Amino acid sequence: MDGRRTGAGGPRRWWRYGPPWARRGEGDEPRVRRLPWPSTLLVTAFVLLGSAFAAHAQEGERAALDPFARALLLVASGLLLWRGRRPVAVVFGTTAAVAVYLGAGYPYGPVFVPVAVACFAAVVAGHRRAAWWAVGALWALHVLVAQWLYRWLPPAGDDRASLTQEFVLATWIVVIVAVSELARARREQWARERAERAQAARRRADEERLRIARELHDVLAHSLSVINVQAGVGLALLDSDPEQARTALTTIKSASKEALGDVRQVLDTLRTPGDAPRTPAPGLDRLPELVEQAARAGLTVRVEGEPPRLAPGADLAAFRIVQEALTNVVRHSGSRHARVCLEDAGRSLRLRIDDDGPATGAEAGGSGNGLAGMRERAAALGGTIEAGPRPDGGFRVLAVLPLTGKGGRTSDPGTARRRPVPGAGRVQGAARRAGGHRGGRRGRRR
Repeated sequence: MDGRRTGAGGPRRWWRYGPPWARRGEGDEPRVRRLPWPSTLLVTAFVLLGSAFAAHAQEGERAALDPFARALLLVASGLLLWRGRRPVAVVFGTTAAVAVYLGAGYPYGPVFVPVAVACFAAVVAGHRRAAWWAVGALWALHVLVAQWLYRWLPPAGDDRASLTQEFVLATWIVVIVAVSELARARREQWARERAERAQAARRRADEERLRIARELHDVLAHSLSVINVQAGVGLALLDSDPEQARTALTTIKSASKEALGDVRQVLDTLRTPGDAPRTPAPGLDRLPELVEQAARAGLTVRVEGEPPRLAPGADLAAFRIVQEALTNVVRHSGSRHARVCLEDAGRSLRLRIDDDGPATGAEAGGSGNGLAGMRERAAALGGTIEAGPRPDGGFRVLAVLPLTGKGGRTSDPGTARRRPVPGAGRVQGAARRAGGHRGGRRGRRR
């Protein structure tokens, strides 16, 4: 999309990034530069015809055009075919041919056009000094011939050139060099802007890829952890307690259905990035569901505090941080109890998730990206994440999310500052009962 648009949906402006011919060879594979036959033939025809008219107008004053003069004109114009591949050789070759043409006393006219084109090509290609030396040498040689050597060079009886003529020629040379330098500067600016645009596109693609990976990790990690735990419970109790095994299988079915729904939502967003999502992004208002899911995995969660009214981005980040922290408790902690504390500190929201540990040391099958994903979510909002063992045992995750910075608190004046988590007390009670029941069975198994 970025290759076709430049901003808020407008078409790409060629004068900002350069015309299409200036962007050739910018793909993954460099293109072979073609010889500029059309423009070279056009310049050659113009130089030959123009010189013929100039010779007719200057008849008697300059030497008549002969085959040698036409050969010099063909060489000067024909060398322009290689101005894209060998700009230095072309500018010096063209200058030498024109210098011989002028030293032989042939008529003035469009003979300087090949030099101007070669100089332009060399300067734009970055060979500035070579172009300056070439045109400077041509001008110096013309001054030498027109002011001192004209007595011994054709045509016979030629007079010294006026200073006005030399000034006009010097002016044209300065104009050619100035235009070439302006074109070079503009071409470099186009290249810089195209490189910046490509770098910005790569950066946006990397950020989007990381966001998708983080979202899929957070969506799947919690549900798969619940499925893993309940699968172990079902296998262990399949013969001794079929009813409890049935309950575990029911939990697996519910968790897998929810995981499929979350993955489908992420994939729908990827397929139609411009459309509005069909379902709202999760937030702290779904904290009771998260507590209930943890209870199915045998984890008792106590929620303290009430979440403030948050903007969608901060709300989603807070929910995912709590979800990942509880998933890590289920995977890596031997404790079956966790606490989630929400504190509105005015300008920031403090999320604290504690468990009593100790770490089980068992292989949980995780990717190790959970804490990194939490830190990325907090950093995107300008917040911080601290995670580590507690002095009194267990593990703590402390997240501080600013509410006044990058899309923190919602600006809706009609909403209350705080919102209760609906049904939190009822869900916590159910979580305690479910966690105690499953925790007891776990203790007997161990």
